[in-house]
Amino acid sequence: MKRSLVNASIRYAEELLEKNNFKLPEFGYWDLEEWKKHKDEIDVIHKLMLGWDMTDHGLGRFDEIGCVLFTIRNGLLDNPEVGVPYAEKLLIFKDGQRLPIHYHGFKTEDIINRGGGVMFIKLYNTVDGKAVDTPVDIYQDGIRHTYAAGEEVLIHPGNSISITPGIAHTFGPKPGSGDLICGEVSKINDDNIDNYHIELQPKQYADIDEDEPVLHPLCNEYKKLVLQ
Repeated sequence: MKRSLVNASIRYAEELLEKNNFKLPEFGYWDLEEWKKHKDEIDVIHKLMLGWDMTDHGLGRFDEIGCVLFTIRNGLLDNPEVGVPYAEKLLIFKDGQRLPIHYHGFKTEDIINRGGGVMFIKLYNTVDGKAVDTPVDIYQDGIRHTYAAGEEVLIHPGNSISITPGIAHTFGPKPGSGDLICGEVSKINDDNIDNYHIELQPKQYADIDEDEPVLHPLCNEYKKLVLQ
């Protein structure tokens, strides 16, 4: 993935958030030089991997599978004194994008349509790490629903769906409905150990081809770009 694509995608995400009057924490707007000025203050941000993230999952198909993310709050599973006992993040999609089908072994999460288009989500129960063709029981804003495996469920702005461990899912904007801001509120999030993919075996973080200067460092780049 080229740095120019990362920068352009983050700029677009910033514009979409501004259009929907969603403000980020102050560090979300820092350029690389500002990050370096604060390098002695960002130990918790670094440990919790707060901030911008973006990936095409190493597939080279960002317009189809991928999104821009921003982690606002998080904690550490092995140290409750750092951060908070929950996580909050944004996932920003262009029309046509989605996440690969995956599930979590620990994390319960609410996926919320924060603005923009209509969100679609497809759900699958899993057994031994594989999707099975059985009905999926799920709660949406406190109301129980049952859906067929792989059925398209539509989530309109302001509404949410709760995903419990072991339920595989893929989501993004319903094609043709416009770009989408999704919110995620969950248990502590650790993508390095609690993402299980059943559709593909993607990489968590993309390799970056540095074809232009960095706009904002990604959350896995602080050590390399800021703390050196």
